[in-house]
Amino acid sequence: MGRKEYYKVKTMLLELKNINKSFGEKKVLTGVSFSCEGGKAFGLLGRNGAGKTTSIRILMDVFSQDSGEVLLDGRPVDYSKVRLGYLPEERGLYPQKIIFDQLIYFAALKGMSKKDAQKACDYWLERLGMSQYKKKRLDTLSKGNQQKIQLITAVAHDPDIVILDEPFSGLDPVNAMLLKDVVKELIAQGKIVLFSSHQMSYIEEFCDSIAILNGGKVAVSGDLREIKHRYVRDKLVVRAADTTPIERDFGESCTRLEEGVIIIKLSSENEKKETMARIAEKYDIDEIKVYEPSLNDIFVEYAGEVSE
Repeated sequence: MGRKEYYKVKTMLLELKNINKSFGEKKVLTGVSFSCEGGKAFGLLGRNGAGKTTSIRILMDVFSQDSGEVLLDGRPVDYSKVRLGYLPEERGLYPQKIIFDQLIYFAALKGMSKKDAQKACDYWLERLGMSQYKKKRLDTLSKGNQQKIQLITAVAHDPDIVILDEPFSGLDPVNAMLLKDVVKELIAQGKIVLFSSHQMSYIEEFCDSIAILNGGKVAVSGDLREIKHRYVRDKLVVRAADTTPIERDFGESCTRLEEGVIIIKLSSENEKKETMARIAEKYDIDEIKVYEPSLNDIFVEYAGEVSE
């Protein structure tokens, strides 16, 4: 049974279990556990110094943990059989080298034959609108286009696990949309896609589940929707052309979120239905719904201060 057949018999499940790691006297990770499933995106979050990079490097077998396990489908990861793709936050290509030569070189390092590497890199250059630059030096490209070349090094060898560290950094809206399409394709192909980013809107858009690290420990993890639903649902969002009458009647319970949008804090979540019906009947509104915390709200609550 070949590599692809083995790893796609069922949905892949990648697990970090009770990972501990110290550098000298400094404990960097303490009992870190989380899991990522194939065909879904996972967000690994935390402030600088929280342990994200160390977790990723252990996952990639760059260095080993002091204790704990990294498992794929319940067994220790066999790095000779599973392929990983990594887009680092700090770009690692050679600025004065020809782009296509670099892409072939990195694909060969990851086990591809020269012929397969050329075919795959040509496909991705065309897919990302970069074919005209293949014979150019990397340092002749804009920051956003250099980012797309770096992305090709992460995906050209058809990895099973794709790790994207701040993938949207430096991309204009058009290229960000192109990268979104690529990420959706990777997820649809059943790959494990792990995001590490401070851009919460992208994590919220793509990720089914998250883990937030704080001081080398997991502060919260699991399905993002379930995490949101743990919050007390005692706030309403009301959108209207003119919110003044509502603000006047509800007084200090109201907070203006933006022009035409207010949040009403209830005494109890049991008041939701009755209050929503009363507002809809009495005022000219465009929308009313229960307020759901954003990922940014959750991040602020759980990420805390960076441990020294």
